[in-house]
Amino acid sequence: MKTELPNNPLAGREYEPPKYFQISRDVISMIQRGALLPGVLVPSENEIIEKYRVSNTTARKALHELEKEGWVTRVKGKGTFVRDYTIVRAINRIFGFTKNMVEAGRKPSTRLIGFHLRSEDRTQTINGRSFTLKGPFCEIERVRYADSIPMMKETRFISLGLCPDIHRRNLEQSLYGIFARDYGIHLTEINQMLSAVVLEGEALKPFQLTKPVPAFRVEGASFCGKDLIIEMEDSIYRGDVYRFAAKALGSRTGDKK
Repeated sequence: MKTELPNNPLAGREYEPPKYFQISRDVISMIQRGALLPGVLVPSENEIIEKYRVSNTTARKALHELEKEGWVTRVKGKGTFVRDYTIVRAINRIFGFTKNMVEAGRKPSTRLIGFHLRSEDRTQTINGRSFTLKGPFCEIERVRYADSIPMMKETRFISLGLCPDIHRRNLEQSLYGIFARDYGIHLTEINQMLSAVVLEGEALKPFQLTKPVPAFRVEGASFCGKDLIIEMEDSIYRGDVYRFAAKALGSRTGDKK
């Protein structure tokens, strides 16, 4: 006996989110691709009404949605501004991207975009000194996000001698977490070199940007023991959302010039 199923009144229809939600996604997209930078006014209630041809209630709900999700900040009497997503990274501390974002009140995430296994040694010159990572090693490329905003693109070279089979781990997690949890390894020293570059052309794609922006290039070697390199890096940090901070201590006798 054949059972006839009742007709589905929604068959053939596509779900369409509420208009206020669509508008908020549109503004978020502009923030993510750099069309609306931190500190800049987002479209006002009247501008939303005119652009999207919606009621003032819908426009108000769209702005409220943006504020509720933490993308904007309302200043009474002045307007609604893109939230300042600038992250301060202390270069005299050993801690990873994930912890940096959590401390800054952001939600970190990672996307793996490249992966290779290499057998040769790798040598980098950092601050005038040559460092060599012994092969074999695992080379990975990742884009790191804070609240869904691309913050940095990193290329890391991880020792397979110290971390065998790390390429079989979930490499979209914190590497420092994997080092500690799976291999009992904690970093003891990092040597890094910071330089200024400009993101343009193809380099903009991982960041979902359309216009050139200043950036920081960080090259480094990380150690887990005396002269024992566990990984190297060559990373690009967006200069419009990152600040690097360092702390220097003066000599007890004072500097003489």
